[in-house]
Amino acid sequence: MTNIADRWGLNDEFFWLRDKQPEELVSYDEKLGVWNVYGYPETVEILNDHETFSSDAVRLLPDAAAGAQYYEGDLSGMTGAEHASLRKQADRMFKPSALAKLEARLEKDAADLLDAVEGKDSFELIADFAEPLSGNLFCDMLGVPSSERELFKLVDKGLDSEVKVSTVDQGGEGYVEAQIKHIQPLRDYLLEHIADRRKNPGEDLLSVIVNMKRHDGTQLSDNESVNFTMVMLGAGYLTGTVLIGDTMLVLDHLPEEAARVRADRSLIPGMIEEALRWFTPTAATYRATSREVEFAGKTIPADQYVVAWLAAANRDPRQFSNPNVFDLKRSPNPQLAFGRGTHYCLGAHLARMQGRIAFNALMDRFPNLSADPDNPPKFFPSPEMLGMHSMPVLTN
Repeated sequence: MTNIADRWGLNDEFFWLRDKQPEELVSYDEKLGVWNVYGYPETVEILNDHETFSSDAVRLLPDAAAGAQYYEGDLSGMTGAEHASLRKQADRMFKPSALAKLEARLEKDAADLLDAVEGKDSFELIADFAEPLSGNLFCDMLGVPSSERELFKLVDKGLDSEVKVSTVDQGGEGYVEAQIKHIQPLRDYLLEHIADRRKNPGEDLLSVIVNMKRHDGTQLSDNESVNFTMVMLGAGYLTGTVLIGDTMLVLDHLPEEAARVRADRSLIPGMIEEALRWFTPTAATYRATSREVEFAGKTIPADQYVVAWLAAANRDPRQFSNPNVFDLKRSPNPQLAFGRGTHYCLGAHLARMQGRIAFNALMDRFPNLSADPDNPPKFFPSPEMLGMHSMPVLTN
């Protein structure tokens, strides 16, 4: 069978999707000025040692200053007590007990969205189903009208860039600029709602964010609140959308496994975990060394940019037996798609819940759903994200 990467013409650098292992588990890329880490135990060490491998990595990029206002209040780049305090305040909105209240809404939305494409020979999985399912839910969580969710798509725009992260000035557009240049309309929109919540607080996620306190007891500024909300959009809205699309792509590529899941829906949670391992959406995460460290036989100096390749680590044979085989019943399955340690993805439980509800609904309604060979998926060109703008599917 042609591997999934070659079938769809995915980035040549995603070697793990071609059932290959890295030449070195840890290596330095002189051209980009970054350290690449591909092994599972090495990646886990990086994610767990937040003092040595700091999440405040943007500071090492040449165009970091140009994007300073876009990173104030960015939870993903915070460290220490500040991070712990703010994360704890946001976490209550993403706990299983809180999200359970949204389950019925998700099920109804999934049914309504599939009603709208009932009787069609084909539809667009992302635009007609995954994106509105995730977008409507997150509108509810933020307390904004679902009719305005189109602006959320600006979160995806940074994934349209092929610019690689680099600590070396490459000339032209830098990594930070590529990530932030499209998002101002969404920031302006959120600022309006943040101003309203300061006057009229409610029980929604935006109200929680604008009332957050830093570790020292002071309140977040409007700019910090916007940036915090943008991170939540990535953790909630984008993660769920990409998970549904990617999992469908995997099932289409492995029809025998898809048939097993259709016949036994108890396999859906395991299917989602294995899809996250086998076709990891967020391929990489970033850290900066705070000191010189001996690591996996290499000496990494202080203030070095480290790229931990979660997707490659999820194919490490030292951790997973037969790592290139998609195994619905793999157990245990300590995949790293959502990270590990203090920066474990806040939206992980939400994404899993969305995936479970989405695929029960899709399999109930369209048991023969498949990719359209005449209209291939359109992937984000991002060098670190495996996800799709669109995925046309056939219903029969």
